[in-house]
Amino acid sequence: MSGYMGKLLRVDLSSGSIEDEPLNLHWARQFVGGSGLAARYLHDLITPQTDPLGAENPLMFMTGPLVGTAAPSCGRYEVCARSPLTGIWGESNAGGYWGPELKFAGYDGLLITGRAARPVYLCIHDGVAELRDAESLWGQDTYQTQEVLLQELGDPKARVACIGPAGENLVKYAAIMNDAGRVAGRTGMGAVMGSKKLKAIVVRGTGTVSLADGESFQEYVRRAREAIKEDITTEILRLMGTAGSAEMLMMLGDMPCRYFTGGEMDVGPIGGATMAETILVKNVACYRCPIACGRVTDIGERYGLRRVDGPEYETIAAYGSLLLVDDLPAVAYVNHLCNRYGIDTITAGVTIALAYYLYEQGLITAGDTGGQELRWGDIEPAIRLTEMIARREGFGDLLAEGSRAVARHFGVEDLAVQVNGLEVPMHDPRASFGMAMNYATGPRGACHNQGDMYLVDQGLQQEELGILMGDRFESSVEKAQITARQQDWRTLYNAMIMCVFANPPASIVRGLLGAATGWDLALDDLLLLGERAFNLKRALNIRLGLTAADDRLPRLLLQPLPAGGTEGHVPDMDLLMREYYAWRGWDPLTGKPQRERLVRLGLEDIAEDLWP
Repeated sequence: MSGYMGKLLRVDLSSGSIEDEPLNLHWARQFVGGSGLAARYLHDLITPQTDPLGAENPLMFMTGPLVGTAAPSCGRYEVCARSPLTGIWGESNAGGYWGPELKFAGYDGLLITGRAARPVYLCIHDGVAELRDAESLWGQDTYQTQEVLLQELGDPKARVACIGPAGENLVKYAAIMNDAGRVAGRTGMGAVMGSKKLKAIVVRGTGTVSLADGESFQEYVRRAREAIKEDITTEILRLMGTAGSAEMLMMLGDMPCRYFTGGEMDVGPIGGATMAETILVKNVACYRCPIACGRVTDIGERYGLRRVDGPEYETIAAYGSLLLVDDLPAVAYVNHLCNRYGIDTITAGVTIALAYYLYEQGLITAGDTGGQELRWGDIEPAIRLTEMIARREGFGDLLAEGSRAVARHFGVEDLAVQVNGLEVPMHDPRASFGMAMNYATGPRGACHNQGDMYLVDQGLQQEELGILMGDRFESSVEKAQITARQQDWRTLYNAMIMCVFANPPASIVRGLLGAATGWDLALDDLLLLGERAFNLKRALNIRLGLTAADDRLPRLLLQPLPAGGTEGHVPDMDLLMREYYAWRGWDPLTGKPQRERLVRLGLEDIAEDLWP
């Protein structure tokens, strides 16, 4: 099938066996690729008894039909498994060049099972794969690991995805790093990799991706690039990075501060404009990306190093405004630590901010924190705690379990700002009620990229799909329906795989996908593809114990703030969720997608599993 390499690589780390497997083309046509196709493969392999950190938890790396082509901003890969942080569906994706290189090496994806007896890394070169000893790499940080492996292979075009000490130490939100500072950050996929004693995966290939209609594809590429370059959001990302919108988001009340309990803070000192004016060295782009939102910065001599990757918006909020910190070089440094150790900055920042909040409230003391006083505005304890998390030392051992576990440990579970175990990212749902539904129902828990309604209500529309801007404080039938459409749209993005920062009109996306694969697609088919994968992930989560009662926001996010851009506003969750369930065709008592809806989506086998 055009757009695909036509095979997966299966690796059993317990036995050391490595074999090629033909790609299931029927599943590829149903679920496209990325996390959608990975969910179909893993649906048959994950059970309620699967230990997320056990040898039996399958780990899947997956590309999509646009990855490795000239389509703009399609250089990503997805990595999926049962999450050790949440216990439900786990997925994360990263940019850079690793995903395209896997396809050039001849594979659409990797399915890794078992556990190695000792540390290993997987080397793949033009369809030939082997496991190699990684004892000497165990304990090395992610930058060291990438450098050593690239020197060892002697090929500057090889790409490395690896874990750091956090993954080795099974920190529940450990990340996978590639291309220096690109991160597959959320849901703890680095811990799954560490549990398998798999330190790294190196890929190198010289192949190409076939296209069904190369001439039409190139025309759609041209149109997509023009649309992306003309987008004002793209220009902001290029000039100031993802942090360029910080001041506007704070004005709207979208950027949380003081552990989601404050409404206002001057974030100018840590925003993208300040970064561009003071510490920015250069922009960094992923494969075939015209945006180049990545940053390399110079933080001076204060921490004993100069150039570091980032920070991005989520980090300047998680380690900045969430702690009332306005020290940009310090935030950039702690971001570097997270990259080195391989840690998700969102979960780490939120979990540390919870500790600050509990300390302020008198619910914990310096005796609990290892002698550290946690004061708003002081980032130095957060830096030390980040290092302790990576090593699982002292208080860091508890923090390494995530905020739900921390709050449960101290008997205040309702103070953890998380949904189904995944910490809420840096977009406050009180500022966009569509985000409230998105967080409550996201397949991996609270996720801003599964359905970025905060951007839709700022004007990022897809009119051809009925995804329209509205009143951000609206609790209505229409808001519920548009949120569901946006979730389906982004689910397709995570299957093709296209970066959510690239937003050409849906008709151009349809043209890219159709010309690459040869599929005859209508506009309505795009949302149908996303809806099918979204409901498959929902069905898997139901099997893993999720219920309708879990589709809710934490208590702190349902309390109105007295000041700031959301002053007095909270979503009507009862109304929104009732209408959302009705639109989705989910059973209001169990949370299950109804049998009729699954059958309509072509998921008869899933319906039989869910409704025996």
